[in-house]
Amino acid sequence: MNNNVKAILLTLSASFFAVSMEVLIRAAQDDSNVYTIGFLRFFFGFLIILPYLLKNKFRTYKTKNFKFYFVRGALNVPMMLLGFGALVYMPFEQFKALSFLSPIIVVFLSFIIFKEQIYKYRIFALIAGFVGTLIIIRPGYVEFNIGTLMVIASLIFWSFIIIISKFVSRDDSPITLVSYQYTLMTIFSLPLAIYFWEMPSLNSLIYVFIAAIFGTILHLSLALSYKFADLSVTQPVWFTGLIFGSFFGYLAFREIPDLWTWIGGIVVFSSVLIITYNERNKKNDINSLN
Repeated sequence: MNNNVKAILLTLSASFFAVSMEVLIRAAQDDSNVYTIGFLRFFFGFLIILPYLLKNKFRTYKTKNFKFYFVRGALNVPMMLLGFGALVYMPFEQFKALSFLSPIIVVFLSFIIFKEQIYKYRIFALIAGFVGTLIIIRPGYVEFNIGTLMVIASLIFWSFIIIISKFVSRDDSPITLVSYQYTLMTIFSLPLAIYFWEMPSLNSLIYVFIAAIFGTILHLSLALSYKFADLSVTQPVWFTGLIFGSFFGYLAFREIPDLWTWIGGIVVFSSVLIITYNERNKKNDINSLN
């Protein structure tokens, strides 16, 4: 298994756990606000990795990229608040559909910043994934409201966060990326949580804690994928989130996917199969500057 395929599988894992986390975060906001839940998500995440940090005597924080982590943390706060907040304004399926603007932004930025080569089948897979998304949402299907604006703004922040994460991953380990993210996000989101605090119920606390576990798996998988492949390889895989989102949207919120969702889902999944097949049969990977 070459590095590109490893990165694709890691991103597939990240996509699944991202959707799982978002479902739990949406459920947790039934009796609390986004500021409280957002802080607790990262605070619990920090507690989860704290035993490792103690065992490692905090050597995990050793880096020459602190300024980039600081900027990433500053961008992460509005991204989180806008993204988590938008969950309560629209059906989960529509939320996931809109989120697929991000892979296109990221591939464009990676081409400009990292000079990544954009192979024809990568472009085709990206376009196919986007077409599958359009089939699902259909022009005019997604209502343009405050939730839509919040999602789009969140995606712009998220795209730059991915670019920064990709850059620092050249020097630092996945656990370093996650440690700085959880530490800085806990610190940055604490003042807002204190000011807007709404005590969550026990059920919501449980949801957020499980979301923190899923989020940790998500970010570790994502950080590790950065070391294996170009962003143009992994970004089309994020379109699978719409399939996961439709499934969990039905289970958790009884939002029933229609025929177009299934047709679009097949197109989305096909785009991932296309890029996985081609990357598996390609000898080059990120280490050879494909």
